[in-house]
Amino acid sequence: MSTATMVPAAQVIVSIIPIIGIVIGGVVMFFYFMWRHKQISLLIQTGNYKPVRFDLRVFSLLAGLLLAGTGFVLTILFALLEGISYSLLGGLIPCILGICLIAFYRLSPKSKNTANE
Repeated sequence: MSTATMVPAAQVIVSIIPIIGIVIGGVVMFFYFMWRHKQISLLIQTGNYKPVRFDLRVFSLLAGLLLAGTGFVLTILFALLEGISYSLLGGLIPCILGICLIAFYRLSPKSKNTANE
């Protein structure tokens, strides 16, 4: 059913759903960052704060696997539904980004802290 044949009230509801999702997601993120800031501030005041080291290699592996897997599935789906068309880019772009992140993980040197463990 295309949006041209929908009842106008249904078109409004369908167009409002993503906006509400984005607003709710933004509110959740705002309160998470606010509460996390307050938590870190209190930890610093009490002297119990230990900064967490961000491991870019592990993050790139996780993001690469997620993007490559999702992109591969979307590529197959779009290829079956549409054939060779511009919609195929919706799967190819995340797939290639995921492959590049996995390549970064493989090519980047290991840090000294993880090599000793």
